[in-house]
Amino acid sequence: MAWLVRIELGAEDIRRLRINDSYLWHQKLWTCYPSSQDQKRDFLSRIDILDGGIRVWMLAHREPIRPDWCPMNAFQIRNISESFLSHKYYAFDLVANPVESVVQVEIDGTHKLTADGKRMRSRRRPLIKDKELREWIYRKGNMNGFSIVDLKPLEISPMIESHFSKKGNHGYHGSVRFRGLLEVMDSEKFAEAYHNGIGSAKAFGFGLMLLFPIS
Repeated sequence: MAWLVRIELGAEDIRRLRINDSYLWHQKLWTCYPSSQDQKRDFLSRIDILDGGIRVWMLAHREPIRPDWCPMNAFQIRNISESFLSHKYYAFDLVANPVESVVQVEIDGTHKLTADGKRMRSRRRPLIKDKELREWIYRKGNMNGFSIVDLKPLEISPMIESHFSKKGNHGYHGSVRFRGLLEVMDSEKFAEAYHNGIGSAKAFGFGLMLLFPIS
């Protein structure tokens, strides 16, 4: 069982909340669970910028409660039934953080090592070019039980930087929006991907896939 929440806030609400950071939004949404903010994250989120406001999406495994900072008429919630994921075709809308892992090597091709002699962790490189972004979403589809349908052109937005600050460290994620049609090939894998998100940086507002069943 899951719940999909939509919160629409205007410019005045945004100024009042003083939130302009993807990680701060993630923390703010934890207030939908006032008695369990110390638990492991079990929801996905997404922030869409609108003219004069924002739309916040939240896909949760536990029923959220409208927080005090959210106006009553701005909070909409609906239960996602199991039958919702039983369709064969969907229009999809995904905002993701497409990256590839790059092994850190020396000039001679050997792995870079840390001071204690261990291999350095791979660094993540944001994907920017259209070809590599298309390859990424097709690959994620194969991994997660769906394939991209070419009856409608796949739309890929240019990558934009989504900046954040966490524990005094500043950085950004590459945000890319994918829109198109998909066909479900493996219903179990597809349902798992829908509930758990696609790609990395899920705690920063990425990976939530909006779906619209197609007859």
